[in-house]
Amino acid sequence: MIEASTLSAIKGIRHGFFTREGGFSSGLYSSLNTGLGSDDDRETVKRNRAKICGMVGVPALVTPHQVHSPDAVIVEMPWDHDEPDSVPKADAVVTDKAGFAIAVNTADCTPILFASGDGKVVGAAHAGWKGAIGGVLASTVARMRQLGAEDIHAAIGPTISQTNYEVGPEFQAQFVARDPANARFFVPSQKPTHFMFDLPGFVRAQLEPLDLASIEDLALCTYGDEKRFFSYRRTTHRREPDYGRQLSAICIKP
Repeated sequence: MIEASTLSAIKGIRHGFFTREGGFSSGLYSSLNTGLGSDDDRETVKRNRAKICGMVGVPALVTPHQVHSPDAVIVEMPWDHDEPDSVPKADAVVTDKAGFAIAVNTADCTPILFASGDGKVVGAAHAGWKGAIGGVLASTVARMRQLGAEDIHAAIGPTISQTNYEVGPEFQAQFVARDPANARFFVPSQKPTHFMFDLPGFVRAQLEPLDLASIEDLALCTYGDEKRFFSYRRTTHRREPDYGRQLSAICIKP
């Protein structure tokens, strides 16, 4: 479990950016795979998630059905992950309730954990490029402020780095068409007409106008650190059939 120093300094909350280490899964999913949407054994995934609950000291863990959307939802109480219709499609979760952890799964996309300075409101967001450009981070902060959050701190967790994120010309063009200033998040790759994209840098840029108290970037690359992190892109390059997900969780202490 990896912690952000800014969030660790806030009284009344617990959080962690979890790695792939220390769980019960095997093979491609070794070992702390928390993705209920993966093809891993579901009961094993639930054991992995239960272990994380124990580590942050809560009986329940809440994750949304992530769809690369701009949507953030307020969680009043845990939902039943074995009942798909009860799990909202969203890419961020926010709560002011204690007794359970809210979390997102990632495997190259960027996890961001949030907490108000008084520890009374927390949030977790999943920001791939679609969610980041679509406004999921602004939605998360807006939902937190709806619950009364002030002095919001954000921490950017393990994500794919620019060194390992090659994209085509159409990808770069849509970012620049939206805002010419977005060109700064791309550098030429060794492949003609292609670019290396700075996803965590782009995420930070989406956070900066939101009037936050602090933004901390752990600067950890999921693709480059196979021992600690799952990576969708690494799996794709190897033509493996599936991949695990790691969890980023935060809670208000009971």
